[in-house]
Amino acid sequence: MSRFWSPIVENLAPYTPGEQPKDRVFIKLNTNENPYGPSPMALEAIRNGAEDDLRLYPDPSATDLRSAIASSFGVTADHIFVGNGSDEVLAHAFHGFFSGKAQVLFADVTYSFYKTFCELYALQKQLVPLNEAFELEPSDYRGTCGGIVIANPNAPTGVAIPLSGLEHILQQNPDTLVLVDEAYVDFGATSAVRLVPKYENLLVVQTFSKSRSLAGLRVGFAVGQPQLIQALRRIKDSFNSYPLGRLSLKGALAAWQDRDWFDETRLRVMADRDRLAERLKTLGFRVLPSSANFLFVSHERVSAAKLLADLRSEGILVRHFDQPRIENFLRISVGTCNDCDRLLAVTVDLVGQAG
Repeated sequence: MSRFWSPIVENLAPYTPGEQPKDRVFIKLNTNENPYGPSPMALEAIRNGAEDDLRLYPDPSATDLRSAIASSFGVTADHIFVGNGSDEVLAHAFHGFFSGKAQVLFADVTYSFYKTFCELYALQKQLVPLNEAFELEPSDYRGTCGGIVIANPNAPTGVAIPLSGLEHILQQNPDTLVLVDEAYVDFGATSAVRLVPKYENLLVVQTFSKSRSLAGLRVGFAVGQPQLIQALRRIKDSFNSYPLGRLSLKGALAAWQDRDWFDETRLRVMADRDRLAERLKTLGFRVLPSSANFLFVSHERVSAAKLLADLRSEGILVRHFDQPRIENFLRISVGTCNDCDRLLAVTVDLVGQAG
């Protein structure tokens, strides 16, 4: 290790993103990217925004984007915070709401960035086991803690918690911030945003990366009561006052306003997800019920590690998490209809050979 590193850097276990290969062409079903492109309106707005005013700093308050999001949710702009992707918004929330407090509670099988944030900001954490069906039990989230983080739908499982379950957690923890990460909510779960006016301890985080196909633009946002948003702004303005560039602001605003494209593409993903799930079940896979744009699957005879390698050799990338409880599962992003058909054709051969 470098002698110039601080102790916290030496002890960090950074988040590992999905593979982004450059050496050959793959069918990429490993990073939960939307298989359908961004809204044509968003692309046009980005092209039109590439003008001389790029020499000027962007609006640090993202006024137009925040106002558009707020209007859709029936709140005011002071209920909205935007950042450079939802991961940055989450990082600010961990730093701003959990530092110096008791342990942060989140599931034992969930988005692994939560552990990284805890290490980065020297936060205590407590992992709460999901049940045998990989479902979150609301009654497990109670008692003294410094904060609660819930991915809904969960990642990498895709399993969603009903709104009633989230409300139960909010009610039994009135003095604790409950952060709900809704990166995949638009593919079948129910958003907790409607609960924001009712609960001052609720912060909901969403992203433009998944359902609006703008992973490369890096735009995320949070919805909460104004006192929570003010705290996030204080963190942002002590770190980076201009997180979103002019092109990101223009593209995100147009994407948000193009509701037709949003609905058309997410519904296509949901239809192909359900079709893929049913077909994989007939091939002997256990498929968890998914409300996301991916499936979490395990085969009764073939190990996840072998399937991962064999699919890769056939030009298909999926994701494997070599972690307790899920070491024999694969996460498969939903691609285009043709991508799904190719995956199924290859998988039929692979599991048939193992029969």
